[in-house]
Amino acid sequence: MTSPSSSSAVPRLVIAAPSSGSGKTTVATGLMAAFAARGLAVSPHKVGPDYIDPGYHALATGRVGRNLDAYLCGPELVGPLFLHGARGCDLAVVEGVMGLYDGAAGEGELASTAHVAKLLRAPVVLVVDASSQSRSVAALVHGFASWDPEVRVGGVILNKVGSQRHESLLREALDSAGVPVLGVLRRVAQVDTPSRHLGLVPVAERQAAAVEAVAAMAAQVDAGCDLEALLGLARSAGALSCAAWDAAEALGAGAPGPPLSALKGPRPQTPDGLDTAGPGSTVRVAVAGGPAFTFSYAEHAELLTAAGAEVVVFDPLRDEQLPDGTAGLVIGGGFPEVYAAELSGNEQLRKSVAELAERGAPLAAECAGLLYLCRELDGLPMCGVLDATARMSERLTLGYRDAVAVSDSVLAVAGTRMRGHEFHRTVVEPGSGAVPAWGVRTPERRVEGFVERGVHASYLHTHWASEPGVARRFVERCRTS
Repeated sequence: MTSPSSSSAVPRLVIAAPSSGSGKTTVATGLMAAFAARGLAVSPHKVGPDYIDPGYHALATGRVGRNLDAYLCGPELVGPLFLHGARGCDLAVVEGVMGLYDGAAGEGELASTAHVAKLLRAPVVLVVDASSQSRSVAALVHGFASWDPEVRVGGVILNKVGSQRHESLLREALDSAGVPVLGVLRRVAQVDTPSRHLGLVPVAERQAAAVEAVAAMAAQVDAGCDLEALLGLARSAGALSCAAWDAAEALGAGAPGPPLSALKGPRPQTPDGLDTAGPGSTVRVAVAGGPAFTFSYAEHAELLTAAGAEVVVFDPLRDEQLPDGTAGLVIGGGFPEVYAAELSGNEQLRKSVAELAERGAPLAAECAGLLYLCRELDGLPMCGVLDATARMSERLTLGYRDAVAVSDSVLAVAGTRMRGHEFHRTVVEPGSGAVPAWGVRTPERRVEGFVERGVHASYLHTHWASEPGVARRFVERCRTS
């Protein structure tokens, strides 16, 4: 297996399915791990806003799992962000979202797996749950392969096949569909990946078990799929005409600052081994991590670094103080409700966060971060930065959002437009006089979030690559607060 000659022509596959629950994650993660085990540098990607699957992808490849979301970032950034993540790789595997043609509600193909596949000029491998069909599989595959002539379905992987006889019937039927069978996974060998109310349990919460699960996926895929044929299909993808995204270029960075060797303290690294502290770093930005706060996009840290920050990750479950010299704090999403007792019990850190906010330092919090900054979560004391309480709810709030900043904040000036995504089963009840962060359309219009002193807290997950000025504004406020 040899490396490609051009980074813009990196071999690539999009793993799709007729619907959710067909086995995309098992196949995509298994392929990533199986190819990585054969010595290829594999770039992992996920269509859509999901944070959890990329964690499994990172385990499979040893590289940061990256998202490709045509709604959050715009179609024009899908190719550049893909090339940025795939830089120096031999192969890229892109896991789709939902069914192949399912996109943002009411927006046609926008942000669907098919849309991303077309933007990447990538062949699609369709994963089909064949557990309850035989000859009908040919009609299903034919329909998906012919629905949009710009989407190239280059092969099918049959999942949950019951027996050799069942496999023979499926293969015989698919001979007439003109789509080759590139793999067969048996029903008895399905890998257990536990889920809860918002999807799979994140890797950070089950590290050892997740490593075993990824190894099992790799073994299953290696035994049941034609890896050489899949690699040949991936190599049929042509070059992209765009350039790779670069955080410094996105910010319009000027002259470089002092060399990295002049910076004090250890420099954090991504799983790719890339520095997250860039030239000219003069402020330290603490980013919440650990099992309770696993939702973040890698590009956020890269943009903060390019804007002149030293990014330091800390774990609110274990660390009793913020990192020394913290000038700003970013708290992303995750599952604080699962760890509410432990977060509440870390009283020293809660006080440290509250003191930072009281000084007017910039704090950016999304979803789980919002809950952590409230007075309490399900009756347990939190940081008390915001005059609000939070609780679990039976209702799932889910979907893409168009948003406009309704207040000046450390992230944006009023009138700034961004797109975001909500995904939670909690409710926040604000006190009187709360100043909202966003006006959102869902499709009804409402205000959401909090702006207070240097705090910007909201349920809305955003991707800063779509508006790089957010990172620059945040770092500038860190310097002056």
